[in-house]
Amino acid sequence: MHPSEEIFCEKSSRLRGKTIVLGITGSIAATECFSVIRELIRHGAKVIPVMTPSAVKLVAPDAIEFAAGIRPITELTGQTEHVTHLGDPSAADLFIVYPATANTISKMAQGIDDTAVTSMATIALGGNIPVAVAPAMHELMFNNPAVSRNIECLAEWGVHIIGPHKDGVRAKAASKDEIVSWAVRLLSKNDLPGRRILVIGGRSEEPIDSMRMITNRSTGQMALALAKRAFERGADVELWMGGCSVTMPDFLKTKRFSTVSELVKMVDMIDHDLVIMPAALADFAPAEKKEGKIPSDKPFDIKLKPVPKVLPLVRKKCRNVIGFKAESGFSLAELEKRARERMEEYDLKAVVANDIDVAGRSTSSVILVTERPSKNITGTKIEVSDGILNYCAEIL
Repeated sequence: MHPSEEIFCEKSSRLRGKTIVLGITGSIAATECFSVIRELIRHGAKVIPVMTPSAVKLVAPDAIEFAAGIRPITELTGQTEHVTHLGDPSAADLFIVYPATANTISKMAQGIDDTAVTSMATIALGGNIPVAVAPAMHELMFNNPAVSRNIECLAEWGVHIIGPHKDGVRAKAASKDEIVSWAVRLLSKNDLPGRRILVIGGRSEEPIDSMRMITNRSTGQMALALAKRAFERGADVELWMGGCSVTMPDFLKTKRFSTVSELVKMVDMIDHDLVIMPAALADFAPAEKKEGKIPSDKPFDIKLKPVPKVLPLVRKKCRNVIGFKAESGFSLAELEKRARERMEEYDLKAVVANDIDVAGRSTSSVILVTERPSKNITGTKIEVSDGILNYCAEIL
């Protein structure tokens, strides 16, 4: 067994049965291709690597072969590899150029065909194969009018532009997670295209003094899983996140908040088709924040004040709102009853009732309460997200 087979579908089977041709060009970001290929395989994809001569100078073909389990194509032969792999939609499902240099992008836009990668691009663009490019270059190169025009040209032809992410000097290539999410978006169920979905998640953090706060153990995992899966299913996603224990992806539009009062001020910005709100928010906050740090060697009292309920405010701005109801120690019947009361009280489309005893773990015990009989959607965060989004796709 080749080592690439050992990690096949290790993380999910969302790309199982899909073949991705990966064009690697001469950006230093080509050194990231090893991990990108491995990550695609972990989600079930077969990856066929193709390299330009410049890419071969940066990354050894043997390393890429180890990553993919397939010898990379570095030049075209009498086997007409470009036609074999991309000349028929049944042969490959997606062509991604990662990383895409200014040189290769411009060649693709001008129909120049002088490397194995640009030959693959010519065939893919001439057929019905989805094409995506992930630019990576110095920011001044990215801002060059000719390069900008060529990127726009590719986008007008239907090429999907992934990233880049600017840091003031570089237009950095997308991360491996972003590439996987885009691959899933382009190759799997796309039942939320163009739908504007807002996910509000994480925990509120109400300051007591400059060091201490009142908060809870919400990790933000559920909100992140929902936002990523909504993106992968074609939605235009925005994520508002409070305190969390997860790494925020740079390809999702994100706003941060700390306190309930900060979130309340953001509510007026809501103009989305649907809002999903797994956020764990405080019911009370300190009546006043103490300046500096309260001495730790003396007892002190905290006076609490109630904070506004955010869910009703969100409902006033959006007709399609899905709330969450967290409880502990209740039977499923009682959990459903409480969730249904919340749904009717705030006129919500649905309430996701979950057991907080499993908060932060890889799986969640969850029921989805709607106007229909409730549905048990217990599973991993991804499985729960899909259960919720299946319902969203029905009502939108």
